[in-house]
Amino acid sequence: MSFHIERARLDQTEALCAIERAAMTLFRGHRAWDAYRRVSVPPEVLREAIARGLVWVAVIGSGEPVGFVWLDAEAGGEVIGLAEMDVLPSHGQRGIGAALLEHACGWARMAGYHRVDLGTLADVPWNAPFYARHGFVTVDKSRPEFAFYRERDRENGFPDDLRVFMSRPLAPPDPADWTVWPAPAKLNLFLRITGRRPDGYHDLQTVFRLLDWGDEIRLRPRRDGQVHRLTDVPGVPTDSDLVVRAARLLQPYAPAGAGADIEVDKRIPMGGGLGGGSSDAATVLVALNRLWGAGLGEDALAELGRQLGADVPVFVRGRSAWAEGVGEKLTPMALPPRWYVVLDPHEHVPTAALFQAPELTRNAPPATISSFASGETVENAFAPVVRARHPRVAAALDWLDGFGRARLSGSGACVFLETESPERAEAIAERCPASFTAHVARGEDVSPLLVALARHRGADGAAG
Repeated sequence: MSFHIERARLDQTEALCAIERAAMTLFRGHRAWDAYRRVSVPPEVLREAIARGLVWVAVIGSGEPVGFVWLDAEAGGEVIGLAEMDVLPSHGQRGIGAALLEHACGWARMAGYHRVDLGTLADVPWNAPFYARHGFVTVDKSRPEFAFYRERDRENGFPDDLRVFMSRPLAPPDPADWTVWPAPAKLNLFLRITGRRPDGYHDLQTVFRLLDWGDEIRLRPRRDGQVHRLTDVPGVPTDSDLVVRAARLLQPYAPAGAGADIEVDKRIPMGGGLGGGSSDAATVLVALNRLWGAGLGEDALAELGRQLGADVPVFVRGRSAWAEGVGEKLTPMALPPRWYVVLDPHEHVPTAALFQAPELTRNAPPATISSFASGETVENAFAPVVRARHPRVAAALDWLDGFGRARLSGSGACVFLETESPERAEAIAERCPASFTAHVARGEDVSPLLVALARHRGADGAAG
């Protein structure tokens, strides 16, 4: 029987939950059965893991998923957890679990993680003995990082004497290997236009909030000076793609012959006001600066980014920030923990046309950081124009307004709602009409890109 492994899709969530339920039946009669049957994978949590690219499926020729593996990056830092791995009992003993496990560990290595951790059963052949054959070793379960999971076990009546925790160390990627890097989305928590400049650009005020969700950039250094984009992007020629332009802009500062293969896993809607293209370019600059050993500092990289687009510097600097000018004057901000329901209404909103709209307010009085912090300043100058011209975006705003204060990000088309808990955000996203796509994302003061950069640097140090 042949199968292949691919990234999970949102429309496979129900099938993966069914695989998990089927796999649990293997534990009937085991001491852990009562605990297992009371707990199942929450579909909304699995959906968000899929949206973040942390779930892979094994698919047979008919297109049917027969197994999946799910990594958990919630703890952050240099270690990633194995949240779940299941294979349909009817497809056991065929190497599917081993392939899924190695695929997940391979991705974690490319992402700069130093170790994979998991909790499993000591006395079941397809649990601890299986993982031991794949490089995992039993570790002290009294370590602080396992306290949350052991408490959850106690709440669910799981037998602690059968629980073991295991770890597998990961070697850093070789210099010629692929590496993977996050390109996070952003939200504009407000956007005000305060004037027009002599060069035709507009003076803006906004707050950029970085998210823990976005695109993924894969990079592999070359030694022939060539920059190749290996992912086809409909409507975007290679030479005008910001990721290619970013790499070429950095090349004069890199050793002779530095080149790269680039792949982009797009999750951020194009033209959605979430900064996808700018973030992708920033990730290429930051990651290739390290991979090529170009040695540029943050200020120099931000200046290169400014040449590509006004939003690129905020992604290079990697901090949620108050922004002024055309977006290049940045003041980092510490913002309260918040979760966001982000809706894609699947409508194209051309930014240039909005800037030219006669009804656009271009001379608003300047806001202050204190007026934003008090909740007084939350408007987006483009929202009235977009509402009037783009009915699907207006419908998305109206629907989300039923749960709070919906806002437009950037010039649209994506809209969002801020919540104080992930549970509230997930409950709203669950009710999203089929005509829109909803994501739940956490606001981050420090970009996932900077976190990944620290991981990769740490991996080098550990190897040394």
